[in-house]
Amino acid sequence: MINNADPAEQIAVCRASLPTKITGLVFWGLVIVGLVLAALLLPALQRQTSERLTMNVERFAYQMELYLAASPEAGPAQIQDRLKLLADMLGIHGVELYVNGHALRAGTVSADDAMTVRILQAGVAATTGRTVRLKLYAPPLDRLLAEQRKQLLMLMGVVLLLFGFVLQRVLHKLLTRPFLGMVQSAREFSEGAVESRFDAARDDEFGYLATFINKALDYVMLQQNELRGMLKRVRESETALAREKERAVVTLHSIGDAVITTDAWGNIDYLNGAAEALTGRMLDEIKGCPIGAVMHLIDEHSRKRVESPVEACLREGVVVGRKDQLALLRPDGSEIAIADSAAPIRDHDGQVLGAILVFNDVGHTRKLARQLSFQASHDALTGLFNRREFEQQLQRTINSECADGQQHALCYLDLDQFKVVNDTCGHIAGDELLRQLAGLLHGEVRESDILARLGGDEFGVMLKGCCLSQALRIAEDLRARVKDFRFVWQGHSFEIGVSIGIAALNATTQSIADVMSVADVACYAAKDLGRNRVHVYQPDDSELKQRRGEMRWVSRLHKAIAEDRFVLYYQPIVQVIRGATDDLHFEVLIRLRDEQGKEVPPMAFIPAAERYNLMPSIDRWVVRNTLRYLRALPSPPAQWLCVMNLSGQTLCDDQFLDYVLDQLQVAEIDPRHLCFEITETAAIANLRHAVHFMTELKAIGCRFALDDFGSGLSSFAYLKNLRVDYLKIDGGFVKDMVDDPIDCAMVEAINQIGHVMGIQTIAEFVESDAILSALGRMGVDYAQGYWVAAPRPLDDLLARSVHDVNQLNAV
Repeated sequence: MINNADPAEQIAVCRASLPTKITGLVFWGLVIVGLVLAALLLPALQRQTSERLTMNVERFAYQMELYLAASPEAGPAQIQDRLKLLADMLGIHGVELYVNGHALRAGTVSADDAMTVRILQAGVAATTGRTVRLKLYAPPLDRLLAEQRKQLLMLMGVVLLLFGFVLQRVLHKLLTRPFLGMVQSAREFSEGAVESRFDAARDDEFGYLATFINKALDYVMLQQNELRGMLKRVRESETALAREKERAVVTLHSIGDAVITTDAWGNIDYLNGAAEALTGRMLDEIKGCPIGAVMHLIDEHSRKRVESPVEACLREGVVVGRKDQLALLRPDGSEIAIADSAAPIRDHDGQVLGAILVFNDVGHTRKLARQLSFQASHDALTGLFNRREFEQQLQRTINSECADGQQHALCYLDLDQFKVVNDTCGHIAGDELLRQLAGLLHGEVRESDILARLGGDEFGVMLKGCCLSQALRIAEDLRARVKDFRFVWQGHSFEIGVSIGIAALNATTQSIADVMSVADVACYAAKDLGRNRVHVYQPDDSELKQRRGEMRWVSRLHKAIAEDRFVLYYQPIVQVIRGATDDLHFEVLIRLRDEQGKEVPPMAFIPAAERYNLMPSIDRWVVRNTLRYLRALPSPPAQWLCVMNLSGQTLCDDQFLDYVLDQLQVAEIDPRHLCFEITETAAIANLRHAVHFMTELKAIGCRFALDDFGSGLSSFAYLKNLRVDYLKIDGGFVKDMVDDPIDCAMVEAINQIGHVMGIQTIAEFVESDAILSALGRMGVDYAQGYWVAAPRPLDDLLARSVHDVNQLNAV
């Protein structure tokens, strides 16, 4: 039974009754011990008392007998005194002595006392001559024993009472007080004073017990604190778990993907709103149902039933990924294209508790994917195959059909005059032209052939099962159809041509790159031969070999630019009339150091660089490194000029002007010492860009030279629009001017026109003293050529002193 009394009352009762209980316990224990002792001592005391009483009677009688015998003359008074003395001495209550009928008494004679009659010995009688009878009165043995028992018990009571009192005080000090102190500490601890502890200063058992209890309390408090912390963490975890559960439910309801969870047997536990919308079922309706009864999945292509990924997930215990081309059948008979995946739900021990299925509607995504797949393999403008798909088809043909000995042909088509349509009517017209031509070409090829737009105005046709003669006939038909086609746009009519290159596809074909390369080269050869024609690649075609050689230079030039393997040379430009000024003019030339370290002349790689649009990169390298050299030039003369060549492609580069300005700022070179040389044909072909480039740089002091002047048909007409400082007379006129009067007249005319316009002239290809003398007579300003000075490494210019350079200029 639980005691619900107040702890303070319990402590008060304990404090009041504990000493009494302890004393009473000790007292009654001693009483019981005393009674036991009394019960053990009384028989011996009874026997001892009986023997002592008998012995005293015998002694009394004996003493009286001796007295009477020794004192025959004693009178009654003396005898009576003697009786009283012996009675007092031997504990006899009363004595009656009858001597010859006379009675003498001493002490108290009572009828309640026991009486012993003794007849004295005959010797006494004989001596005294008297008859002596002695009556002795003593208390009965029972009464003596009772009296002794009473005295014994009273004595024991007093002793026990005193002992109990002393013991109670001792126990109160030794037991009750420390015990009550422990009770008080326990009461304080129970009331919340957790810092309260028992008195462990004692050296006895209470101190040991207090130490043990204190340690136990410390451990309990530690455990209690840990339990509180654990309880707090548990409550926090429960709160966080509840929040997470609520958040998870809200999240699952909020996410766009459909989510279904099942138990370990595949029965549905939960599905979110998205899953309800996709399946057409509510949670209350299907909870507990097998997943297979709800998720009716089929393959979109085969229309066959597909196993739910949850079933495979629970069976194998692994994540089952998404499958393509799945459709979900809804209760209303409709179907939705979905993508799904299932993963097992495990406990801490790794046991599978269920599975989670995630799926979503991918109908729009698959539609987009099909569109992207089409766009990835088809040209957006014409609807034909694009270059990537065409090359893949070509590769499959090479790997399979060509390896089996079949013959095919590749036609590379490049439209002629397409740029005219773009420049005249704009790119919209150009796009429409490409669409119409794509339809025209598609109608001319066979079903088995593959037609693709390779990029820009270039098309490719793979003719299946065609030898070169058949391919040539088909290509001629395509060329004729394009030639007969008329493109009309906003009142403008255009005649379009096409150049076609043909390459064979057979067992000797190595790769796509090879066959595309030779077909491209054949197409360029058709263009070079006059356009609007068909050219068949032949391995021994010298023109195509040259073209392929230029194509191989492309990778070599890229590598040379990356590895910085170009070398700068310089060639002096001297004054024809010696000693007029002390100028230092030179033209910077470029060479290429090949992979073996040999120098390659510019005409070996410049045509390839121009054809494949690599000149802007090369010109940037020349400008950057030339300015670096000029910055290190030691003490050049005041009138020095460095001439650098620029290609027509570089002039069309919108970013090249900013590049030159940046490099000038970095090199800190005075722009007045720089001259950029542009060929006449490049300047005329890119007149607008050339004028803008020249205007901007001349504004900061740079000068310009027009190279190969006189080679164009309208040189003098364009010269009025080009603000140049120097005219470089075409070397084709200069080298034969001594022997050819026409060349001489051309040189003289160019020199006169230049001087009239205030432009100085420079003659190229000065290869003899006669040419130099003739130029002097005409008044040409400067001469350049191998007779004047051969090109030298630009490092030599840096190594020479100004004096050496001046001497070289004076040669």
